[in-house]
Amino acid sequence: MEWINYHHLLYFYVAARDGGISKAAGVLHLSRPTISGQIRRLEQALGEKLFERSGRRLILTEMGRVVYRYASEIFGLGQEMVDTLRGRPGAGPSPLVVGVADVLPKIIVRRMLAPALRIPEPIRLVCREDKPARLLADLVSHSLDVVLTDAPVGAESGIRAYNHFLGECGTVLLGSPRLAARLRPGFPRSLHGAPLLIPLEHTAIRRSLETWLDARGIRPEVVGEFDDSALMKAFGQDGLGVLIAPKVIEAEICRQYRLRRIGVPRGVRGRFYAISVERRIRHPAVAAITEGARRKLFA
Repeated sequence: MEWINYHHLLYFYVAARDGGISKAAGVLHLSRPTISGQIRRLEQALGEKLFERSGRRLILTEMGRVVYRYASEIFGLGQEMVDTLRGRPGAGPSPLVVGVADVLPKIIVRRMLAPALRIPEPIRLVCREDKPARLLADLVSHSLDVVLTDAPVGAESGIRAYNHFLGECGTVLLGSPRLAARLRPGFPRSLHGAPLLIPLEHTAIRRSLETWLDARGIRPEVVGEFDDSALMKAFGQDGLGVLIAPKVIEAEICRQYRLRRIGVPRGVRGRFYAISVERRIRHPAVAAITEGARRKLFA
């Protein structure tokens, strides 16, 4: 791993923030040549020019603007850490950084996260949506506090993390009113040859649905595969295919996307997990998420 000198980065950051070498020298109580020399050493280490002259002024280059954004975040987090450790009243809400697997329905995620915003200690919720594998990599590097996903971490992954089962629920197959009226009679045989909208292959719910269909010899026509559940529902709203959804949010989905129930694939269940690097969850907001899911959402 390549390291940078954070003193040099600080001198650059203050000069860029306060409008030049002279002002930075006054803020940092250092001489102008010292500031200039340290910034040059940072440029040499990065292999990029960070400032360029425009008349008598120094302005940031394109790469300088990129470095300044990172430096702002680095020193902002450092100050936040010091304020938090010292218990200053002005430290602001504690951040809760949640990784959300892109396959999870947004309505389910919203309901999962809602209890975190109701705990006595104020938090600032930060949600990052991505593929589960990338989220787990960020989790073990401590960039995330918790990951919400549809499948547990297996021992074969080599990742040291703990699965916290939140609950499970049945599923329903939905479609536009016209499609539902056509396919509801004779369900589930009516699905044979019907247009189907499904999540991507790496999702647990897709594997479960395919197993259910195969066991009955039903072969729908897959017309779309999605890693965004909201986009899949939008296609369903336009009557382009049948889609699967968790039963606990059926009413809200049907109301929001004007969909209707076609039938229930019994035995096809959605499962939900919180994954953390702690065997026992200590973060009060994460604890609120897990307890809320177990006691209310999936009770």
